[in-house]
Amino acid sequence: MKFLAVFACLPVIAPAQSPESIDALFAKYSQPDSPGAAVIAIRGGKVLYRHGYGLADVEAHTPVTPATNFRLASVTKQFTAMAVMMLVERGKLSLDSPLTRFFPDYPAFGKQITVRHLLTHTSGLKAYEELIPASQTKQVKDRDVVDLLEQQTSGYFAPGSDWRYSNTGYAHLAMIVEKASGMSFAAFLKKNIFGPLHMAGTVAFEDGISTVRNRAYGYSEKGAGFERTDQSVTSAVLGDGGIYSSVDDLMKWDQALYTTKLVSAGMLAQAWMPMVTSSGKPSNYGFGWEIGEWHGLRTERHGGSTVGFRTHILRVPDREFTVIVLINRAQAKPEEIADRIGEMYLNPN
Repeated sequence: MKFLAVFACLPVIAPAQSPESIDALFAKYSQPDSPGAAVIAIRGGKVLYRHGYGLADVEAHTPVTPATNFRLASVTKQFTAMAVMMLVERGKLSLDSPLTRFFPDYPAFGKQITVRHLLTHTSGLKAYEELIPASQTKQVKDRDVVDLLEQQTSGYFAPGSDWRYSNTGYAHLAMIVEKASGMSFAAFLKKNIFGPLHMAGTVAFEDGISTVRNRAYGYSEKGAGFERTDQSVTSAVLGDGGIYSSVDDLMKWDQALYTTKLVSAGMLAQAWMPMVTSSGKPSNYGFGWEIGEWHGLRTERHGGSTVGFRTHILRVPDREFTVIVLINRAQAKPEEIADRIGEMYLNPN
């Protein structure tokens, strides 16, 4: 593997400068009456640093703690992908199953779209956000996304020929999980992932069905203060971004990915293999993960962005190192904070 020589030359992981160095990165999230953030840094299965800053609920003045559950937004996609991989290994579906196996009424162009295309953002399906009527006020759900796409006659490009990030694809995957498992998507995640990993606070949130304990609400800057911007018309779509979790629970998820508790090592290897399109164009995406290189180190990472929330997970697997940053405000760049913390601990330069 091309990274081995690079890893061999790197120094042993150095300690962070100090806890105060990390705290300084979160200074603006620690202000009075300010929505906040939570962070955890992990190395070799041990917590290096874990902290909460600011407020989870500004109106109630509830502080953020490491157990506060934030909406993950697109960090959800790795869980959706895992659910699909589990069903593949159980023989309930194939990565090459066509869309029409699950949705017989799909237009003809759906016959060429496979589960693998959906996982890797190479399906060409149109962005459902652009298909929602401007007058829509009721929240859209995963089933509604499929209904919207079944009204189309084509996609952006031939399946597999190009790459375009697709929330639409992951909404379809949530529905495929339901059809293949005979369970609701949220129930499947709880029974097969959250429960076994003891992620007790994590939930694919369905209004009127489930609740989010220790919940952070989303905010956006308005003038000199903040206004609550916790939900939008797309917030009820689960497959692309509907999970709530905490840094404490996400540590359990992160550590499980070093094992075969959920799926085999071979399946996990596929999840972390960047897709190459039929035209030979490479992407940096596997199954719910962005695969890349950072300071010469291989990374598995993903960010999330939705109304009122910004999230990021950075994994450096060959150093068994992870940083997770969850923020409940729209104007934030958690990926930059995660990178800075990584530099403090890994000392890669």
